[in-house]
Amino acid sequence: MHTNQKINEYLKEIANLCGIKKKLTTHCARHTFGTIMLTKGVSIESVSKMLGHTNITTTQIYAKILNEKIYVEVNKVRGEFDAFQEYYKQAN
Repeated sequence: MHTNQKINEYLKEIANLCGIKKKLTTHCARHTFGTIMLTKGVSIESVSKMLGHTNITTTQIYAKILNEKIYVEVNKVRGEFDAFQEYYKQAN
């Protein structure tokens, strides 16, 4: 098993090879993993267990971020929908 420090070194090397400017860390990787799992429909209980959280409220932070992202994305579409409705009203 590698240490966080060694994994962070590998992530830094991968980021450099891929031209990624963001600082990649094990913390970032775990956060990304948890968010993706929840996005793909894996239960919050399973994600919590996979991440080794002793309290599910720690995992709920990822779900909160997803809810905020959904709100932002829905509002983007809502603006497009409103524009379509206005266009449709003017056409009829």
